[in-house]
Formats: sequence, structure tokens, C-alpha cells
Amino acid sequence: MEQKTQQTELKKPCINCGAELKYQPGTTNISCEYCGHKEIISIDENGFKELELYPYLKEMGAQKHSEEISMLHCKNCGANQHIEENYKSLHCVYCSMPLILEDAYKEDWILPGAVLPFQIDKKKSFQIFKRWVSSLWFAPNKLKKAALDPQFTKGLYLPYWTFDAQLKASYSGQRGEYYYETKRVRNSQGKTVTKRVRKTRWYPASGNISGFVDDTLVEASKQRKGRVPSKIARWNLKLLQPFSSSFLRGFVTEKYTIPLIQGHLSAKGEAERIAKRWCRQDIGGDTQRVTSMNMKLSQETFKHILLPVYISAYRYNGKEYNFFINGENGTISGSRPYSAWKIFFAILFGLIVLGLIIFFAQG
Repeated sequence: MEQKTQQTELKKPCINCGAELKYQPGTTNISCEYCGHKEIISIDENGFKELELYPYLKEMGAQKHSEEISMLHCKNCGANQHIEENYKSLHCVYCSMPLILEDAYKEDWILPGAVLPFQIDKKKSFQIFKRWVSSLWFAPNKLKKAALDPQFTKGLYLPYWTFDAQLKASYSGQRGEYYYETKRVRNSQGKTVTKRVRKTRWYPASGNISGFVDDTLVEASKQRKGRVPSKIARWNLKLLQPFSSSFLRGFVTEKYTIPLIQGHLSAKGEAERIAKRWCRQDIGGDTQRVTSMNMKLSQETFKHILLPVYISAYRYNGKEYNFFINGENGTISGSRPYSAWKIFFAILFGLIVLGLIIFFAQG
């Protein structure tokens, strides 16, 4: 068995001033924010490591390709976070509550096989937040400050599983072909008119399909309601890089809470949906029915990957709000509070304007 690595715990200082080097989004560099010193991240030329699924689950799951990292648990919302920098004043990326450094603990995780590094920096995320906030109607004035406050805006790597497999399936079903008949019917005015009615002729169909299912993406952490909207959860996986802990420096990493075996079940369900789509394509015709299907997966592999988002957490009138930006393409989404006073004065102003219009109209 391979020895557990500790590479995410290694802090590389700047050779000039001793400060901590952090990843520079959109590059393959780590740099010092104080003196500007840069170093190139060493990337594995062999590419990603696709791990065999079943041997890993049965024999090596607890030992091979794993490492030990420091975790901080938020007692308010339950998120588990790893920070790839020296612990300073920290707040939870999801709910902005302070994290207790003394509660840090060690935990194993399956070593990520790949990471999609941040492509936009925090400054760019501020600009996106600012444009979004300015477009919101009836937002409280404090919202703008919260969205642009560096203390509550964090870059976060989200954990995902990806699964590959060779898929084969045999199926039986029916192929439907449309045809039309002309009928005479009465319309709403009581007149007799002709109308074309579509009907379907069904023919038996059966066959076999096969293909490669590549990079089925499955969430590896349990998302609370309102966390990471699906609108922003789309990344260009062609930008994935072989994992290096240097990409994590200066960012927060959420540890997976959905185990590999559960993630595999979700991926298998997705594979069944893909197989049924392939069956319908194979049946052809105008419409299709798949009445039975026998699917088999082989050569199954997986990897643990990390994908980037920026999060700004904000509390208003005792409620928690989150704003999310895709760290690769800049797509933004989030929940937002409303200012009751702004709505009140807007309605009042509208009533005053309406009253003046009626007054002058009568005059």
C-alpha cells in the first residue's frame, strides 16, 4: 500500500520575504502578494489518475490514494472546510459565522485526481458582484457592503466525483411513426370544418447499444437548500489540471460528505438515463417506447475533483443569504433580501403620483 501523503499541509513561504505563496487565478503560478515573487506550479505530465472503482472499494478504499488534512467544522450550518493557508481570522464561507480554530481536527480524504483552478480572481468577482447588486430592485443598502466585503467573500473549491465506464445494453420496445387522418368536426361557432388528426402506428423494436460514458459528474457534498444553485454549477471540464495542492493555496476547500459508494449509485442512475436515450436513438422513428432494458457497466473508474466558486455570505434581519459566482466562467446567482422601507416608499411615491394625475385630470 502507498503511504499517506501530507502534501496539502505543506506551506511554501516566499524566498524573498517569507510570506505565504498563494495561487494566482488564471495562471499556473503561485505568487507573493507582498513582494510580487512568483513560482511556476509543477504539473504532473502524466495527467489525471483514473482509479479503478471496485478494487478501490473492496481492497484499498481506506488506505491507497488518501491523505490526512486539517478540517474546521462550522457549528452553525454544518459545513466542513479545509483552508490551504495559515489559520488567521476565519469565517464560514456559507453562513459567515466565526470558526473556532481550536476545534480543528485531522481527517482522511481520497486524494483529488484533478482540480479546475480558479480562472477569475477576487477583484473580478467583486466587479461581478457589484454589477449584480446594482441591478437588484429594492435591495437594502447594507447588501452592497456585504457583497463587496473581502472578509465575507471567499474562493471555495467544491468536491465532485466523476465516473467513467464502458456501457452495453440490450433493449426491447416500440417504434412509433406518425400518420394523419382528416376528420370533420364542429368548431366553436358550430360550423362543420375539416381537421387533420395525428395518430401513431407502433412497431416492435429491439437491439443492442454500447458506448463510453465519460466524466459523469456527481456532487460529493450534501448541499443545504439554497447552496450552490444549479445555474452556476456548470464548468468546462476540459480545463481540469492534474491535482496539485498549490492550486488550493489561499482558498477554502470543502471536504466531500457523500461517500464514494453513494456517489457511484447516483452515477449508475445517470448511466441508465444515458442508456435509455441511446436506446431511443437506436429505435428511431418519430417517437419511441423502451419497455425493458438490461444494462451492464464495465471498466469503471472514478476520480475525486475540485471545482471553483466564489461565495459571499450575508445576514439580514436574522436570515442568511448567499451569493455565488462560478470561479471559472463568472456566472452569478444567489438569494437576496428585500428592503421593506424601500418597498414602502416606492408604493407611497406611486400613490402620490397617481393622486396627482387624478387631481390634474379632474381639474
